[in-house]
Amino acid sequence: MTTTTRRQHTLRGHLPGRHTARAASSVEHQAMLASRLTTRDKWLLALLHEHRVLTTSQIQDAAFPSGRSARQRLRDLYLWRAVSRFQPFQQLGSAPMHYVLGPAGAAVLAAEHGLEVKELGYRHDRAMGIAHNQRLAHTVGVNDFFTSLIARTRHTPAARAEAVVAWWSESRCARHFGDLVIPDGYGRWRTRVGTAAREVEWFLEFDTGTESLTKVGRKLAGYARLAESTGIATPVLVWLPTTRREAGARTALARVHADLDDPRAVPVATAAADLLDPTAPHPSPAEAVWLPLTSARVDRAGPRYSLADLADAWPGLAPPAGLATEDGDGEVGEVGDVAAASPYRLPPPSSVPPPATPNRVARGEH
Repeated sequence: MTTTTRRQHTLRGHLPGRHTARAASSVEHQAMLASRLTTRDKWLLALLHEHRVLTTSQIQDAAFPSGRSARQRLRDLYLWRAVSRFQPFQQLGSAPMHYVLGPAGAAVLAAEHGLEVKELGYRHDRAMGIAHNQRLAHTVGVNDFFTSLIARTRHTPAARAEAVVAWWSESRCARHFGDLVIPDGYGRWRTRVGTAAREVEWFLEFDTGTESLTKVGRKLAGYARLAESTGIATPVLVWLPTTRREAGARTALARVHADLDDPRAVPVATAAADLLDPTAPHPSPAEAVWLPLTSARVDRAGPRYSLADLADAWPGLAPPAGLATEDGDGEVGEVGDVAAASPYRLPPPSSVPPPATPNRVARGEH
């Protein structure tokens, strides 16, 4: 009928059938996946398990050379139930596809570590529940922060000497530091100049503009207790949506920061998303957008630092120590070991994607 105009994409052929949840856990299906999943696929599954949800563009930024190659591979992983997906409602336009770990992907991860799926704490309904979680936008925003850093190192020639060497999720931070403070993420950035390398680590506080600025400032007290407990001064980076919001946040942060017993134990810097050039090929928080918080400079005046040079803003800051590690027995390294890890928690996935491998499976063969 003329009142129901059909769009071109509806005329395409039907997608191949998708395996049921029970079939995805079968021996036959797992045997099929053994011949088809690449190292990069398995890395992506571990990344989804760690960070809960990633959009198509974030997955492309993290591991694929183009949007087309990312969509094609994600389509295969979706049909094999290695990943699941949903598209949130958006009043204007359409939201990007969001991906979570699927039943077959969870079975692969568990088998690789000699575990049962239930020992991972994985449930498909719980994984898909992020689609209705009120913190979905916040979680996606935090993941966008880190995947944009990875994209910079992969696609910007001048940034090839830079790398994200650590990316911990909020849940992993909660297991380590949750009795004192729960950061939105933990990261570490390495820059090489010749044969020398320097690193900066940070806790991320990602602000979407919905939280009161007073509450944002109060979080510094928790970071002060963490610094006192560990003896490590770790910078706290506060990422805000606009410079106007940043100005208000700096006032709230400065008020609390000045009252800390040892303000130098909690280095703080702020930045705003609208400082990035949206027309740049790969804008990221690695650019010179960070403004340290000092008693002498609360407003937006003064030089801003790049992520690589941020440590220069705090001359007395000690270089980062070795990374904490976790294995399948729940043992945690010495650095930042405030709370014991879950018994069967997987180690954090590498923040550097493995190289792509040729896909030997002909398209259309599912």
